[in-house]
Order: sequence, then structure tokens, then C-alpha cells
Amino acid sequence: MTGADIALAMLINRAANVYLTQAPAYITYREHTHVDGALGHPPIDIDRSVSVRVADDFAVMQDLPQGAVRTGEAFPVIPFFDPFSSFKFSYFANLKRLDITFDPGQPYYFKPAADDPSVNVVIPYFSFIAPRYAPGSSDDAPHFLIDPTPRLGDNTFFWSDVRQDAASQLPSEVTLQVTGAQAMTIVLDYAIVDGHWVITKGSFTGAQRVLGIGFTVHSVTTYSDFTFPEAPPDPRLAGTPSPRPTSSATP
Repeated sequence: MTGADIALAMLINRAANVYLTQAPAYITYREHTHVDGALGHPPIDIDRSVSVRVADDFAVMQDLPQGAVRTGEAFPVIPFFDPFSSFKFSYFANLKRLDITFDPGQPYYFKPAADDPSVNVVIPYFSFIAPRYAPGSSDDAPHFLIDPTPRLGDNTFFWSDVRQDAASQLPSEVTLQVTGAQAMTIVLDYAIVDGHWVITKGSFTGAQRVLGIGFTVHSVTTYSDFTFPEAPPDPRLAGTPSPRPTSSATP
């Protein structure tokens, strides 16, 4: 098999290519989010109908069946999302609210090394992570287990577990983790729906501390009933997208 570091780099490049060249103009979907563990707050269930303009992640979200309508960044994350990118993510949870701030970045791309018959020593492709194959991996459907190296540092996201779909050759599941005092884990499940690579389920687990009390928040969102219209499905989504979205979303 190809070395795990090179195979992971090529997977990251394929995801970046899809993200940059095959983005749908608009997505509509339904989502169900279950949140528990917030300090002193009972579990929360949120059902929404969402329409989003993909270019700048501007969404119209209605609580179901006939609840409030909000506009802004798709909560908790737009389903067309490249996990191998320089995004920033933060959250805050307390008795009354769960806030998520999401700042998308640019996809990573790793230049493939040219074949050189004179090379007799190969060094790892990555310096901040150390990928290896999980048992049962194959060339078509590799499963990567990834450890951070000392160069990564604390309180930084890294990909800890990545699975590739044999048919699409794109990620089918990506686990992101942060070590250190801001420990958190995000797991994203992907599928091809009507020709588009999208998130179908996302879970988030994070440690939080309020008034000296530590607790863990857990959130699971499932996405369903996707459509990919070419025209704005809501008049509020018409117009020119913002050049770079940076906003906060609250359920």
C-alpha cells in the first residue's frame, strides 16, 4: 500500500478539489439537533428547516413545526464543509444558551512529490501529525488513525480518525480533536447525496467551565431531506454573497 501520509495527503487534496469546484449554489434540508450536558439545563431538541446560500453560508432557518425564523450562519455547521481546511471553531454553553462561532478558512492542498529514481531516503510528509493505517485498511477504503506530534501544540485541532469511502474516494467519516485545556471532539459523517458530498450527521463533545464548575456538552445533529436548487429557494438568499462569512449562531 501507499504510505499512510501520502495517501492521506491525496485524500485531503481530493476533498479540497470537490469543495472548490463542485459547490452547490444553494442547499435546503431538515436538521434535528439534540444537546445535553449544559450546566443546569435539561436536554434540548431542535428541529429546523434550513435553506442556505453556500458561497457565504447565509441561511434562513425555521424552527419546526411553525416556530421562529432566524437568518445568519447555518447552525451548527453548513453540510457542505471541508474538514481539511483552516477553519476556526469555538463555543460557549451555560444555563440558558449554547453559542457556536464558526469562521471557515481555505482548504489545505499538499503538492504531490515527483517520482525521482535517485531518491533513497524518504521522510514523513507531515510534521505536525503522524498518520498510520488502521487494521483492515485497503487501497480503495483506507482508514487512518492519526496522532499529533509535538510540533502541533496544545489547543489545536487535528484529524485523529479519517475513513475514506471506496466508491467516491472521498472522506466518509472525519474525527477532529483538540487536546489540552480546551479539549473537544467533532465527528462528521459524509455521504454522496444527489451527486453532492455533504455531511449527514455531526456530533460535538466539549469541556466547558462556568463559575468554577466543569461539565461536558454533547450535541448531535442529523441532516435529511436534501435538495440542491440552482435558484434562491428563499428571497432572502438572493443577492451578492458576502466575501467571507464570520458570524455566530445560537439555537
